[in-house]
Amino acid sequence: MNKPRDIIFHPVHFLSLGFGSGLSPFAPGTAGTVVAVLLYIPLSMLSTWTYVTVLVIGSIAGIVLCEKTSKKLGGHDHPAIVWDEFLGYWLTMLFAPTGWLWIVIGFILFRLFDIWKPWPISVIDLNVKGGLGIMLDDLVAGVYALVVLQLIHYYIF
Repeated sequence: MNKPRDIIFHPVHFLSLGFGSGLSPFAPGTAGTVVAVLLYIPLSMLSTWTYVTVLVIGSIAGIVLCEKTSKKLGGHDHPAIVWDEFLGYWLTMLFAPTGWLWIVIGFILFRLFDIWKPWPISVIDLNVKGGLGIMLDDLVAGVYALVVLQLIHYYIF
């Protein structure tokens, strides 16, 4: 069984491990989401169609990337794999209002749903294996966070 630090320099694993953010000894998913926030800032300047294209390509690529890294690490959804957090957060921020407040609210909501795993996220997490399972539970968490973010924007702000 390989360790994440042993495979970080391979391009596939470098992406799956969130450019190294997944190697954080404390809360690697949160560390990965912080890097996703930093990458979101330039992504947010893209047109909606280009942003959606990045989400679709990133999600499809993520299934392959996460599958390969998972197999290399010898287990399903190793904590160091954080590409799924990138895409889950970016999905959360689709149609988000501009500004740091919304970036932070999106971060908090995504992390909440990703950690809490309400239905059907918990079912997906337990039953869908491989790269698809790794990606899908975070994408669904991203959808939940997106909906709540939009409701907060519409009804509160």
